[in-house]
Amino acid sequence: MSDGDTDRDGAGDGFEAGVSASQGDPRVLIAMNAVLSALFAWAVVWGLSFLDVLEFGFVNVATAAILLFAMTYLVTMS
Repeated sequence: MSDGDTDRDGAGDGFEAGVSASQGDPRVLIAMNAVLSALFAWAVVWGLSFLDVLEFGFVNVATAAILLFAMTYLVTMS
């Protein structure tokens, strides 16, 4: 940041304190985890099917998404 970008009246401290104290809504975290897990699972299964390692299908994508969702949920919520 340049010298002209300094915070006025400590406004940056208030935002930082608010963000660090906020736990967030768990429903939003779970929804984001589900969506991102599904997208990543789709990409992984597509890549493996491109390499002829795995068949691209709904069951394979759903299985990968459930495994990713469970793994990230356990890691982040513990």
